[in-house]
Amino acid sequence: MSDDDFAELRGLRATRPQAIAEAAARRVRRPLLADPGDRLMLVAADHPARGALGVRGDGGAMADRYELLRRLRTALRRPGVDGVLGTADVLEDLLLLGELDGKIAIGSMNRGGLQGAVFELDDRFTGYDAAAVARMRFDGGKMLVRIDPDDPASVRTLEASARAVDELAAHGLLAMVEPFLSKRGSSGSVVNDLSTAAVARSVAIAAGLGGTSAYTWLKLPVVEDMEAVMAATTMPALLLGGDPAGSPEETYASWGKALAVPGVRGLMVGRALLYPPDGDVATAVDAAVRLVRTGVAA
Repeated sequence: MSDDDFAELRGLRATRPQAIAEAAARRVRRPLLADPGDRLMLVAADHPARGALGVRGDGGAMADRYELLRRLRTALRRPGVDGVLGTADVLEDLLLLGELDGKIAIGSMNRGGLQGAVFELDDRFTGYDAAAVARMRFDGGKMLVRIDPDDPASVRTLEASARAVDELAAHGLLAMVEPFLSKRGSSGSVVNDLSTAAVARSVAIAAGLGGTSAYTWLKLPVVEDMEAVMAATTMPALLLGGDPAGSPEETYASWGKALAVPGVRGLMVGRALLYPPDGDVATAVDAAVRLVRTGVAA
């Protein structure tokens, strides 16, 4: 991406804010799935709005918006990448850059639970609502649902998420729900319980949100026994990547095993692909695409 692209982007934002709505109106859309057997490969880029900028121990890896956009453009242009998840600022940058034609666009909804804040589990809907997703002609909305039985703020997140599921369904739009059972660690930070039993329980709770589940998909972490997790629901699920700790080979192996479980319909991964250890975004994305399409990364 050239400096000229960024100059034009800054100019449009400063002088023609209506260009965003114009770009959204002319965006070429595509079906979510063209065939019942299809799988999805989506890139996630909604972390910065929650103040979560770290990757592999680098606390500010995602702080440079221009670098993030360069990496997103590389990822979205790789064959087999179906679309992107982002907050309004990210998706609108991509719209103005012309990168969302023929791609699925998912708006991130609740980003109020800022990383490290005392109110982290009171995850208010400070991003998209269903009406905004529909107005922008996007394809769905995603919500993070962290549940701590010891924190009364969790019930507000559950209530708001249930309402969002219903509102998205009323527009015929995908509701992507990302559930966790969570707790405060000894340092006060929120820690997600990634045991099989906890993830399966979170799935059962998330699947029951709202007055209809017709448009609900799940976004789930990869854990030891994905068969048991997916036995908890009939809903389609995408696997998330999180902040990777192991080698790429270990990560791809765990994704490959989970992708073989019935009900898993693909990947929605951000940092692991956008910020690989060697910096080669194209190669990391291509390996993930091969996993989704064939089950083999290499």
